Amino acid sequence: MVICVYTEDRWGDILAAAASVRDQLHPAHEILLVVDHNPALLTRLRTHFAGATDIAVLPNAGPRGLSAGRNTGVAESTGEVIAFLDDDAVAEREWLLHFAEGYADPRVMAIGGRTEPVWASGRRPAWFPREFDWVVGCTYRGLPPGRTRVRNVLGGNASFRREAFDIAGGFASGIGRDGDRLPLGCEETEMCIRLTRACPDAVLLIDDRSVIHHRVPEGRERFAYFRTRAYAEGVSKALVARSVGAQQGLATERRYTTRVLPAGVARGVRDALLRRPGGAARAGAIVAGVAAAAGGYLVGTARTRRSGGSFVIAAVPGPAPAPDGARDLAPAPDPDPVPVRDAGPVAALDAGPVAAARPPVEPVRLAVRTEKPVPGPVPGEDVLRGGEGAVA
Repeated sequence: MVICVYTEDRWGDILAAAASVRDQLHPAHEILLVVDHNPALLTRLRTHFAGATDIAVLPNAGPRGLSAGRNTGVAESTGEVIAFLDDDAVAEREWLLHFAEGYADPRVMAIGGRTEPVWASGRRPAWFPREFDWVVGCTYRGLPPGRTRVRNVLGGNASFRREAFDIAGGFASGIGRDGDRLPLGCEETEMCIRLTRACPDAVLLIDDRSVIHHRVPEGRERFAYFRTRAYAEGVSKALVARSVGAQQGLATERRYTTRVLPAGVARGVRDALLRRPGGAARAGAIVAGVAAAAGGYLVGTARTRRSGGSFVIAAVPGPAPAPDGARDLAPAPDPDPVPVRDAGPVAALDAGPVAAARPPVEPVRLAVRTEKPVPGPVPGEDVLRGGEGAVA
């Protein structure tokens, strides 16, 4: 289990995230807290967890940023499955259990879960459309229910088989949040597409039974952040498209913008006509979000053409030796695995549910990591992991 952190301002959140992993019905093999270039926080966490046998506190061994922190966690973990959790989120007790069940099928390379927002104000702003919950790092309207094959998992609530990093390399630095002024993202999207290109038979799933609750600070409930995050997503998407090509990099987004968002606007207009609170505002926010993302994509495309849009894909070292007597992390392959319906490489919005795999006989050792956002002028700190699902 890997938890990436960066600021003492989230001290309570960090402890709550770690406690929720410690309380799992399916125990995590290890919990790694990766500190992003903050010596004071590193010292404080090491002091707090001194003597703990299930938690290790590590410095980010790479450049400042979420991607390098993740890669540090992957390199230092000893599990064959590595899970990631936001440092301002808490996981329900069955979170790792449902991840572990999915890896009974050896073709499964990544599994994500469902992320529910916890609004600082106590309730969802009336104007905030559910179709744009990816803006605050949460599961949005438009993702299919159940256990479903997707193009990319949501980075704040996800797990990967270690083999995925051996095949595709680590998370790319320079594409997500690395201290930039904008709240960029999409590093998980780029990594997942790179993985399926290198291993076409790889299966990536979302299992909405693996639930976490993600805190949304007041600053992220404001329209100014909504617009800025949508714009930054467009910039990030331009980098992804340059890396993996527009056909794969934007295929899911085309479905999202042509099916999910028009339906959202229609719902908002209907609610406005029925005099329901926030209907017109939600419809307007969807239109504004699309415009901001499109503008960011155009700007990002122009920048990558001028500069080349370079970023670095890290090679992640192999796993450290497991402790003596430690059980193999991956479950034995099911002698008669349930076939996964082929939904195509980008079936995040219209793929049917995947048949549930049988639970493994042996528990999966999961190295879970809690993700950390990079400080910036925008209040709050949730990284939109890879476009959190299909669009991010």
